[in-house]
Amino acid sequence: MTAAKTAPQPPTNALPRRPLRVAILGATGAVGQELLALLAERRFPVAELIPLASPRSAGQTLRWQDQDLTIGAVEAAAFDGVDLVLASAGGAASKQWAPVAAAAGALVIDNSSAFRMDPAVPLVVPEVNPEAALLHQGIIANPNCTTILLTLALAPLQASRPIRRVVVSTYQSASGAGARAMDELRTLSRTVLDGGEPVSEVLPHSLAFNLFLHNSPLQPSGYCEEELKMLHETRKIMGLPGLRLSATCVRVPVLRAHSEAINIEFLEPFPVEEARALLAQAPGVELLENFETNRFPMPTDVTGRDPVAVGRIRQDLSDPNALELWLCGDQIRKGAALNAIQIAELLLSGSGLGGDA
Repeated sequence: MTAAKTAPQPPTNALPRRPLRVAILGATGAVGQELLALLAERRFPVAELIPLASPRSAGQTLRWQDQDLTIGAVEAAAFDGVDLVLASAGGAASKQWAPVAAAAGALVIDNSSAFRMDPAVPLVVPEVNPEAALLHQGIIANPNCTTILLTLALAPLQASRPIRRVVVSTYQSASGAGARAMDELRTLSRTVLDGGEPVSEVLPHSLAFNLFLHNSPLQPSGYCEEELKMLHETRKIMGLPGLRLSATCVRVPVLRAHSEAINIEFLEPFPVEEARALLAQAPGVELLENFETNRFPMPTDVTGRDPVAVGRIRQDLSDPNALELWLCGDQIRKGAALNAIQIAELLLSGSGLGGDA
């Protein structure tokens, strides 16, 4: 007699396989708005959507899926019965409310830096370290935008040949500083074109027809906080605690897509064509390069799109073990909101790991 087959059980820490009560913490911000759009676009199983924001925005309404939803104020009771919290309201709000939501039984996917380097909190890019997601204790950290884009390019190469050192320069859009910074770039660009003097109130300097080194706090090492995030987060995501990485981060007058110039030194030579083939097949990456026409990724190629565009892959003429490449990715989308939703999709019961994340 054949024994009856036991139905496969969802992995521990997975999300239940049913429509979920989803709360968006920071629903009125640039990333919050993108989260709302992506939940609808990707047909995420939402039974009820609960937009939450600061008291300043509470009571306002927003439109989602042909519904007018009232924005609630953040309080402990708001998380009762919630399955999933997508948080993008800043580090202070996350530190205060993420533990409260997790204690109420929700899975919190947090877009701030509050928990990224906590050893007990997974830091996840689904295409790179999906297995880490199941190790959560109620909170999963979404990495820094520049780190997400960087690891998508590094991971498939590291899987083929060990990386010794990375030097990266970033060209970061106004969206990294929020919706108000984007509005200011538009306004001050018009001011300059009209012959006026641009005066910034959101960023420390005007970004109109200008650029400046990243304005996150400088540390005793001389590196800014943003640059050190790239170092420490990349090490954690890729499981390479000894990875040598140096970053220089620059804010540039682009609305919402980041770019990165990356020099990667390996322990041995890495043929360019092999690297190109690996990146062309890598999940979340698209190859965009034409050396004959000098056409490589630009922010306009990726704005509003999911893939990170990689190109101009070439041998470093100064080092036989090093390659150079260039990439662009939408900071609000893959650099923030999309990655968070992909983590949630990864944990939906029955989806398994290594699937369509």
